[in-house]
Amino acid sequence: MGATTILRDVDVSVAPGEAVGLFGANGAGKTTLLRILATLLTPSAGDGTILGAPVTGSARYDVRPQISLIGHVPALYPELTLRENLQFAARIGGQTDQRVDEVLATVGLADAADRRGAACSYGMQRRAEFARELMRAPRLLLLDEPHTALDAAAVELVGHITAGVVKRGGAVVVVSHDRTRVAPMVDRTLEIAGGTVQ
Repeated sequence: MGATTILRDVDVSVAPGEAVGLFGANGAGKTTLLRILATLLTPSAGDGTILGAPVTGSARYDVRPQISLIGHVPALYPELTLRENLQFAARIGGQTDQRVDEVLATVGLADAADRRGAACSYGMQRRAEFARELMRAPRLLLLDEPHTALDAAAVELVGHITAGVVKRGGAVVVVSHDRTRVAPMVDRTLEIAGGTVQ
């Protein structure tokens, strides 16, 4: 089977303290671009840097702990409680877990802290991911359709977390189909079509 080119001639720059919205049709390459920015995929051609590290070199692994990606599927261990999930994330990130209960309360999950991830609704799992990012304070936050299946209060959380990253001098890239909700969160928007950012 031959290879399929998903992205081509992509030239994207996101400055510290900036939030960028990325829009495009299904299959346009938005998620692939996010995964490259998250250092989870290596482009087959071209070059660039992520937080100063070459995107094709081994140094990208050094900056990976400073990058957070919230994707379509909540990244929680289903057998662990929400508190245990955040404690684990803190420890593997070299942080203490002293703020776990605080951030769970901030996102409205104080009463569900001891509930296993598998027993939580999709919306609760998303809130737990937001709590994790409040605790981790990433330099680069990547959000893939962050508003999906969220109630109004949780939608406000997305904006709160984005604003916090930007205020600290970090960068945010938001992929979405919901232009109305994303527009107030970002400084500018980009379109991706046919694998090319316009």
